[in-house]
Amino acid sequence: MKLVFSYLARYKWRMSVGLFIKALGTVAELFLPMIMAYMIDEIAPAQDLALLIVWGAVMLVCALVALFGNVIANRMASRVARDTTERLRRDLFVKTLALSARQSDEFTVPSLVSRLSSDTYNVHNMIGMMQRLGVRAPILVIGGVALTFVVEPVLALVLLAVVPFLTVVVIVVSMRGIVLYTDLQRAVDGMVRKVRDDYTGIRVIKALSRTDYESRSFAAINDRVVHCETKAGVTMGITNPVLNLLLNLGMTAVILVGAYRVASDNALVGEIIAFTSYFTIILNAVIMVSRIFVNYSKGGASAKRIAQVLNAPEDLLPVREAGLTPRTGEMIRFEGVSFGYGLGVPVVKDISFSVRRGESLGVIGATGSGKSTLVSLMLRFYEAEAGKVFIDGRDVRSYEDAELRGKFGVVLQNDFLMAASVRENIDFERSLADGAIRTAAACARADGFIDALEEGYESELTARGANFSGGQKQRLLIARALAGRPDILILDDSSSALDYKTDAQLRSAILENFPETTIVMIAQRISSVRFADKILVLDGGRIVGFGSDKELMKTCEVYRNIYRSQHGEEEAEHEDE
Repeated sequence: MKLVFSYLARYKWRMSVGLFIKALGTVAELFLPMIMAYMIDEIAPAQDLALLIVWGAVMLVCALVALFGNVIANRMASRVARDTTERLRRDLFVKTLALSARQSDEFTVPSLVSRLSSDTYNVHNMIGMMQRLGVRAPILVIGGVALTFVVEPVLALVLLAVVPFLTVVVIVVSMRGIVLYTDLQRAVDGMVRKVRDDYTGIRVIKALSRTDYESRSFAAINDRVVHCETKAGVTMGITNPVLNLLLNLGMTAVILVGAYRVASDNALVGEIIAFTSYFTIILNAVIMVSRIFVNYSKGGASAKRIAQVLNAPEDLLPVREAGLTPRTGEMIRFEGVSFGYGLGVPVVKDISFSVRRGESLGVIGATGSGKSTLVSLMLRFYEAEAGKVFIDGRDVRSYEDAELRGKFGVVLQNDFLMAASVRENIDFERSLADGAIRTAAACARADGFIDALEEGYESELTARGANFSGGQKQRLLIARALAGRPDILILDDSSSALDYKTDAQLRSAILENFPETTIVMIAQRISSVRFADKILVLDGGRIVGFGSDKELMKTCEVYRNIYRSQHGEEEAEHEDE
């Protein structure tokens, strides 16, 4: 809850005014039963019509103060809740973008989505209700009990006897509720994860006729959410019936004792009516308190989950003492690098190689050999567990994130396109010149189909570029990477949807127009990397070959096997000659 208070501190004056207005309206409401009792017991028997009208006007004024005070205070409370949640949601979103890849893996993307949506919604409800009812309910309870002692002390003792039981019920149930709502939010995380996975892979699910299976799988997860929600709801739902039972038992005792005292002339009728009115007010206020604790339980659990993200320490900070590589002219250098994703098995082991500025590097190997991991280490998405990675003569640990990643143009596997125009997708909020965008599109061999579109570069893409073919999307992504004229261009399996001719034309255009750019091509097809200056062959996370195509055909059995599997035995023998 410290997190919520820190965000509310900005609105302390607005909240103070709103709470004062709320308190004023609530106090005015508390005087109504007492004025009514005075009119019944004192003014009515005296038959003083003028005085009756005066006190009636006083009651009307109190009622109006209570009405408008509560309306104004509620509107102010809603604005505070809205503004606070807006800031909280914005900061949470910014923090999620700043998390390291390791931290994102730990939280998981579905959990981050859930915290950004349903958890902030719960906090919003809690902040609003705490302002609307957090002042009103205690004033009604405390003020109501205090005024019952003024009106009828003996009956007030009957009411006071019920209070300890009410307190125990509220505290026990609310403490249990926080635990249950935390479990519920975890279950919601799982449901979000399932929905996200299924929507992302909807075409595969349909193609493999797995719709029924996925429906059953979702039903199981949904049942888990329902179970957790039911358990939390039933537990918190105990509050209202138990509080009503205790208060109604108290009301019964009050009426019995009150009737006895009126019959024995120890109390007046107006006092008993006023007391029952206060008792009703207190009953409603206690129900409000129970609602507050339900929302507090939800909001408290959600605030804790949000705080876990916002308070996550900054990871992968620049290391100022990281030294420079002693060699010059090298754009990329790995020295004895090993890394794993926390599963106890290293993905890459003892990787050492270097690439000079303007050279091209092809990386090839079996699935799971660690090709994409090398990219993550270059960009410092993850920290190498052993060894060092150097970019442009500096240890990657010495860079600020923006400075390091500003050197790269990247097309990753499963990259994304925005629901925006072609121009906006290539520009990517970098305010690039029109010439740079068109040059990049031409090099990526995307200008042909873009110019053929009715609106050209202003044509709109749907979400994830669903209205474009796979090859068109890949060429747009490559154009985006090229548009910023990066020092290092990384193409991670980015030509899998292109035919051989287009792939060759694209490589040729990049080499011709970006001679100073170091190119890293990661591919499954050997034809995409064989013309690179150097080729890195990975197998089981280790380097088994490094050199040109001709050198590897003579010295690397793994490379020759890949070639044979894709081009046939005869061509391989011809190449060997």
